[in-house]
Amino acid sequence: MFEFLFRYPRSVFAKGEFVLLGTWPKWVLILLILAGAAVLGWLMRDRLRRAAAAGVAGWRTAVIWALQSTLLAVILILLWQPAILVSTLKPQQNVVAVVVDNSLSMNQADDGQPRLEKAKSLLQGGVLTDLQKRFQTRVYRLGDIAERIPKVDTLTAQSSSTHIGDGLKQIVFESAGLPLGAVVLLTDGADNAGGIDYSAISELRNRSIPVHTVGFGRERLAKDLEIADVQVPARALQDSRIAAQITLRQTGYSGRRVRLTVKDAGKVLSSREVTLGKEDNLQTETVLFQAGKPGARALTIGAESLGDEENTKNNSTARMVNVEAGKPRVLYFEGEPRWEYKFIRRALEDDKAVQLVSMLRTTQNKIYRQGIGEAKELEEGFPSKVEELFGYQALVIGSVELGTFTVAQQELIKEFVDRRGGGLLMLGGRAALSDGGYARSPLVDLLPVTLPDRKGTFHRDPATVSLAPAGFDSLICRLIEDPAQNIERWKKLPYLADYQEIGTPKPGAAVLAQLNPGGRGEMPFLVTQNYGRGRSAVLATGGTWRWQMSQPLEDMTHEVFWQQLMRWLVTDTPGQVISSVSKPTLLDEAKTKISVEVRDKSYLPASDVAVEAHVMGPQGSGGTFAMLPDPVTPGLYTAEFTADRSGQYLTEITARRANEEVGRDVLTFQRQDGVAENFHINQNRDLLEKLAQQTGGRYWKPGDLRKLPEEISYSEAGISVRETRDLWNLPAVFLLLVGLRGAEWLLRRKWGVV
Repeated sequence: MFEFLFRYPRSVFAKGEFVLLGTWPKWVLILLILAGAAVLGWLMRDRLRRAAAAGVAGWRTAVIWALQSTLLAVILILLWQPAILVSTLKPQQNVVAVVVDNSLSMNQADDGQPRLEKAKSLLQGGVLTDLQKRFQTRVYRLGDIAERIPKVDTLTAQSSSTHIGDGLKQIVFESAGLPLGAVVLLTDGADNAGGIDYSAISELRNRSIPVHTVGFGRERLAKDLEIADVQVPARALQDSRIAAQITLRQTGYSGRRVRLTVKDAGKVLSSREVTLGKEDNLQTETVLFQAGKPGARALTIGAESLGDEENTKNNSTARMVNVEAGKPRVLYFEGEPRWEYKFIRRALEDDKAVQLVSMLRTTQNKIYRQGIGEAKELEEGFPSKVEELFGYQALVIGSVELGTFTVAQQELIKEFVDRRGGGLLMLGGRAALSDGGYARSPLVDLLPVTLPDRKGTFHRDPATVSLAPAGFDSLICRLIEDPAQNIERWKKLPYLADYQEIGTPKPGAAVLAQLNPGGRGEMPFLVTQNYGRGRSAVLATGGTWRWQMSQPLEDMTHEVFWQQLMRWLVTDTPGQVISSVSKPTLLDEAKTKISVEVRDKSYLPASDVAVEAHVMGPQGSGGTFAMLPDPVTPGLYTAEFTADRSGQYLTEITARRANEEVGRDVLTFQRQDGVAENFHINQNRDLLEKLAQQTGGRYWKPGDLRKLPEEISYSEAGISVRETRDLWNLPAVFLLLVGLRGAEWLLRRKWGVV
């Protein structure tokens, strides 16, 4: 309909420039339009008087005047010969790249015919011939790279991945010396590289190359459950509890129950049944499982099949977890003998993941040490040197007044969290927090709460505890696997023997649990936050020991809570050498980036060390190579690595300064082939439309491709000429003139304005 009324495609008007070909100046046209409107208004004065006398509203006469003035303006504009100036590609002097997705997802049969076969039929059925009549065409098949092919028949949909952005950049680079007029991309939009990055769009826009995208496949499957994402920590402590955050997307199964599982080498480590929510919405569920013994764990995480799914290959994915053999050390400083100290030590004495080193002040000048590694450890009291305190991964401060620490020690504690990246937990007590003088100390910045600036905040009165919303999914607070039952379990815990007012949580802090002293309203009980490279927490009591004493001997609530709280304190505390990989699981791709952060004994960035990576992969693959220092970030070293074979890779990182070893670290990752194309198999129309829009192209449905060659002709890339298209003879203009005159006549007849 548009082309019937305006003769030319929409792109002509979108890309063209409106011009007037008449020889007279434009100001004359404007002057004549204004003069004509004024003359028509002067001639209608008598009509206005007669209309007023006859009781006809004056605005009706004004409408007639507006229609007549508009008709006059249109006629005058036509006398100035309106036209549109547009660039068109010269026939047979420009190249058009036809890029066909050759990945496994193009084998999907949506309407009985595979997507690739449909694309081939369209190209061979006349589209390619029509393009060849106007342009020089080059056909490419697209997988992880773009490869030029002689015929469409060679397409087989066997590529294990699709990298649209990389393929487009490659084509632009290879055609740098050619007049590339446009790119035609036939695909379902299932890109495995996480989308099309800005650099690919920039390469196309810099050369004004439009990308015309042709979408294949259904935009929405009728029945499908897909694992959209899985988040698990890259590292874990042995025998610790790990949370797998599983994000689901489904269509056709709202309200259905599905079982989520975590498997290691086929063995189910944990499972949980959940109810599926609204269609097409992302739904995140948590499954907890035990890390087990030290070593690399290749986990399969997913959902059991619902039976009638259209695609069951996207029901699970793989993740790597490195279970570390080390036993992080926690320093616990308690200022007075009390039940809390005894029961905390008892809860952690058999913990294989954490070692508790404690110092208890029994009298003013006497310290009782437990869990020490050597006789001289803590012999001089609380550490006053960096190398002493930084040897621990976390710090717990009980009922200890601020004056116990020197100014230097207070600053050292702050640096322990901020620079070292350690964990800090402060407990309630009669000499703790505000009652211990911390409200005006340098340590207040570390805490997740703003302490009350007064004494008398510690109360020896009973208080009950319940979970806050932020604690529903927290590993610290998970006493029972089932979330609903866990919330009820917290409500039934024995009351605390004491509590402390800890003030207001800071912005960004998380209140995991709250207490109710009875008649005083709810108060924060357990609050956490991140600070610098580390983390801190406040527990507003010294009376959790009642959770053990007031329950059966076999009840493990107290032990579980304290073990999980301590593991949270130490799990993310970095060593002097800490390594990471950009993609722990490579799905049908080979390249990943290894990053290593190196710090000296004071945990300051070390930029004068030699960092070496030794990679051991499947079938003897891997190698040893040097890491290069990052030019911007001190202490950071990076390297690109290509995983040539499918399987698991173990990487040992070593940092040395001269002949001295600064530290070492181990990381794991894996490559899986034949997996990426199982996900997101429905057409990603949103991506294709954005790609076309940002490059000046157009999104096409397969049935509309007969108009594609003409659309491509109006490209500004390649070798083009400027053409003038007349507008005076458009059917739309004729209809406009008839419409204006007809509307005036009808209104005059109806209103009696003559």
